[in-house]
Amino acid sequence: MTRPSPICIGCEKTPNELSEYSPEYTGEDLSPDDYVWKEEGTLNPRNGHFLCTPCYIAAGQPSSREGWYAP
Repeated sequence: MTRPSPICIGCEKTPNELSEYSPEYTGEDLSPDDYVWKEEGTLNPRNGHFLCTPCYIAAGQPSSREGWYAP
């Protein structure tokens, strides 16, 4: 089963286009896509949607008791 390509639903950018997910910023030896799949708490694994930090803040920092995932 192939995983969907991650995309921020706020700015419509991929992890490769967002410096916060670059290995230079994260300090991890992972591609930006792999980093999002491993560490991004807003990632919806069914469709690859997530919110990058600025978009998460702009959305009002949504949360839920069950954990919040991008629609």
